[in-house]
Amino acid sequence: MTGNPLDWIFARRSIRKYHANQIEDEKVDLVLQAAMAAPSANNAKPWHFIVVKTRPVLDQLADIHPYGKMCYEAPLAIVVCGDPAISERYWIQDCSAATENILLAGTALGLGTVWLGVHPRPERKGPLKKLFGVPDKMEILSVVALGYPAESKKARTQYDANRVHHEAW
Repeated sequence: MTGNPLDWIFARRSIRKYHANQIEDEKVDLVLQAAMAAPSANNAKPWHFIVVKTRPVLDQLADIHPYGKMCYEAPLAIVVCGDPAISERYWIQDCSAATENILLAGTALGLGTVWLGVHPRPERKGPLKKLFGVPDKMEILSVVALGYPAESKKARTQYDANRVHHEAW
């Protein structure tokens, strides 16, 4: 996708149907570079990323996450982890910004993405930490499924002027 970055923001939609085509390594690297370009409080960068490409592991991920059934089709998922020891106060915000950058970079590269929430749900975190061997001291914030979209959704904004307040409520 080319053009104005605002177009990528409005075009970014949750895509849950994917073609089987593998995502090129160069695109995966660009998505991860974008993730790590996210703002981070005190430049702490508490994030770690697990790239999941193998079908049996993607299927297990889909089995574990109650809203992750699209991982049965997605050729790739990125698990966004945070290290509270690096940034106890802001790891969630930092990893959320990295997750959003993954979504936007995917859109800009012609990929479909969907954000799957994990933190703070222990029934999601525990099995995923076990599946990926994530150390106890680390947290999993989210999972992003990625792939070439097998569905299309129109770009849109969800702007609501009633939620904008100028200087006073």
